[in-house]
Amino acid sequence: MGPPLPLRERLVLGGLGLGGFIALWTLLSTTGIVPRSFLPTPFDVMSRFAVLLSTPFAGATLPQHLASSFQRYGSGVLLAAAIGVPLGLMMGWFRVLDDIVTPIFDGLRFIAPIAWVPFAALWFGTGIGGPVLIIFAGAFPPCLINAYRGARFVEPRLIEAARMLGTGNTRMIVEILLPAATPSIVAGLRVSAGLGWQSLVGAELIVAAAGIGFMMVQAQANVATPTVMAGMVAIGLVGMLIDILLRQFEAWLRRRRGLEV
Repeated sequence: MGPPLPLRERLVLGGLGLGGFIALWTLLSTTGIVPRSFLPTPFDVMSRFAVLLSTPFAGATLPQHLASSFQRYGSGVLLAAAIGVPLGLMMGWFRVLDDIVTPIFDGLRFIAPIAWVPFAALWFGTGIGGPVLIIFAGAFPPCLINAYRGARFVEPRLIEAARMLGTGNTRMIVEILLPAATPSIVAGLRVSAGLGWQSLVGAELIVAAAGIGFMMVQAQANVATPTVMAGMVAIGLVGMLIDILLRQFEAWLRRRRGLEV
């Protein structure tokens, strides 16, 4: 693989790719190759998107549905980080804890978040607890795994120096392991945020009474394809924005720690 292209060239190529996609989409819809009722034109979708910004559908406008979704999303991701990061660090430091938790974790982390939907529906119905559980199931593994890896690959000389100074386990985790593992933790949070957002939409398709996924289900029941696709556009834009912000934060952190120019 060669060196990365300059930003201007990447923007041009990205614009060409996006333009080609929109052109193909328009061609399929306007020529009748795909019925317009099932594949609206890009103009139809964006017009509906603009209308949904101020006109309620399924009980709320698009921003209100997104706000409801973010409430669940934030709760699930923060809970995953609050449990996964400390647990991963401690597993990386305490071998006994690693041996206890790993078999349970390995058995649960391969269950897809969407597979928790029936369980969440039985426990919580359409309340906030069900979607939060499903988001947590998607976001938790990357938090734990990356914190664990960050703790396991701390430079031995740092640990040896701290031990020579008589540093206890708590200070070792807080002052040695956590700072050294921070880049790995942030990378895990970026993956976790993406998986949590995907899990949220899947959860809201079934166990929610509001939110962007709920809006899309209601639109599908009314054969309102432009509304369904407007919701998909909103999901993609928000997910892309979350990833861009976390990517910028990760790059800033790496530059501050001297890991890249």
